[in-house]
Amino acid sequence: MGIVQGLTEFIPVSSSGHLVLLQKAFGISNSSLFFDVMLHAGTLLAVFVIFKQEIWTLVKKPFQKLSYFLVIATIPTVIVAFIFRSSIENLFSEGRLLGFSFLLTALLLCCAEILSRRALKNGASLKEIDSMNWRDALAVGLMQAIAIFPGVSRSGATITGALGRKLSRDLAARFSFLLSIPAILGALVLHLMELLSGNIVALETDTGIAEIIAGTLSAAIVGYFAIRFMLKMIREKSLFCFAIYTAILGIFVILDQAALKLIF
Repeated sequence: MGIVQGLTEFIPVSSSGHLVLLQKAFGISNSSLFFDVMLHAGTLLAVFVIFKQEIWTLVKKPFQKLSYFLVIATIPTVIVAFIFRSSIENLFSEGRLLGFSFLLTALLLCCAEILSRRALKNGASLKEIDSMNWRDALAVGLMQAIAIFPGVSRSGATITGALGRKLSRDLAARFSFLLSIPAILGALVLHLMELLSGNIVALETDTGIAEIIAGTLSAAIVGYFAIRFMLKMIREKSLFCFAIYTAILGIFVILDQAALKLIF
């Protein structure tokens, strides 16, 4: 699960959706959302390593455009998480609507690629950080809020929002990956508070400490290479291959839930 998390967090095919599928395939019926968050923490470590220079610049000079944009883009996710938190946890455990979420990811990736190609064809001036504005950040943030539901790729949704606002492909990728930092940190803090308060629900899990450590480390290592791969992929290649994959996966999940019963 750590390997799949590290690979799919940054490749736009939905890490949360793949984790749900693996839990069903492995027969893990009592895994906690905390374990999933720790897998995301492993990928967060990979982000810190890859973007250490950008992060250090933000720490030294917190009052800059990029900082403001990251805050603005995070707000919609925080709102959606607090309003729909119980529903999201149920979706994680049950996998309902997972197939349709994969199909939505495929649609978003197709839109991202079409919007990017149209901008280049029309000779539009693509935005870098200096020409980016708060509306661009908010659009990306709204797309990230949609991706809080399992099966919808966070990186795919945020990159779609960025390309739709005519951000350059390189900036779209980097902003998407940096935006994962406050999202994952927020989830970690929330669940640590539950554990410290003695919340029984947060502690109920079949996953032991050794399993959590193994998952976190493997997610970090694989995530490091996945980020490097994806940065190069977004700059130079098409996203349609990921759209085809998630579309096929979505159709399979829908058929399996309805009739095949191989996993669900």
